Amino acid sequence: MREIISTKSAPAAIGPYSQAVRYGNLLFLSGQIPLDSESGEVVEGNIEVQTRRVLENLKAILEAGGMELHHVLKCTCFLKNMEDFPAFNTIYSEYFSDILPARETVEVSRLPKDVLVEISAICGK
Repeated sequence: MREIISTKSAPAAIGPYSQAVRYGNLLFLSGQIPLDSESGEVVEGNIEVQTRRVLENLKAILEAGGMELHHVLKCTCFLKNMEDFPAFNTIYSEYFSDILPARETVEVSRLPKDVLVEISAICGK
C-alpha cells in the first residue's frame, strides 16, 4: 500500500510532489535542497553549509517515515560544481560513517533555486 509521508520539520515541496512515499518496507525520499524548514528560503552558504542543511532535511523526513539514516539504501547526489566534491564528501561522511549506502554523484548545470546541492534517497527496513 502506498502512503504519503510529510513533515513540517522539513521544507514543504516546491512543486507537485511529496516529501516521501512509503511503499511496503521501502521509503522513497524526494530530492531535498538546502531550504530552511520554517522560512522555506534557501540557506545561504558554501557547499558544506548547504550539504548539512540538505542532510538535516532528509533526516527529518526519514524520522517522519519511521526510519533513520542507517535505513538509507541509496542516495542520488547532484552537485552544481564537481570541484565541491571533496568538501561535500566531508559533510556527507559525518552523516553516513558506519553503514554506507550505495550512491552516485553527478554534476549538473543548474539546480532549483540555484542551490549547490540536492540529494534524494531510497530507504528500507
